Amino acid sequence: MKVAFTIRDAAPGDEAALHGLIHELAVYEKLTHLFTATPEQLRHHLFGQPRYAEALVAEIVRPDGAQAVGFALYFHNYSTFLAKPGLYLEDLFVLPEYRRNGIGEKLFRQVAARAVERGCGRFEWAVLDWNTPVLAFYRKLGATIMPEWQLCRVAGDTLRTLASSTDEQKDMSG
Repeated sequence: MKVAFTIRDAAPGDEAALHGLIHELAVYEKLTHLFTATPEQLRHHLFGQPRYAEALVAEIVRPDGAQAVGFALYFHNYSTFLAKPGLYLEDLFVLPEYRRNGIGEKLFRQVAARAVERGCGRFEWAVLDWNTPVLAFYRKLGATIMPEWQLCRVAGDTLRTLASSTDEQKDMSG
């Protein structure tokens, strides 16, 4: 059965619902061991100054009020080759029981529309290679899967070590 839903910009007060949805995404992706986010961090980064990211919230209306059932979180990046900003979709998630209602597609299209409105040259995101349903979803919407590009990351102690080496280089050069 199809459900009625709305999509809106996240607002202060949504951080607990977003936190819960992000946790559900971590469960789905089997990455709960990496989940350390707090609602307070989300509030600061989504609604503070500077704003590091933006989010859309998908809600269904129930007799007892609206319920957040999905979200899209995105932020700006930049293409030096195009000399234009881009939008990077960090996460898009819909609770399993509300999938196949068009919610994910509507969230995705809304972020794409933001990219066009803002004159972005690219709209990009990453997908786990084992997530074949999502890969098929994005292909259906016209996305090109770029296997020649590999996502690289440093975090935690490795990031701190990498950053501290710049201090050592300054000491040696001056």
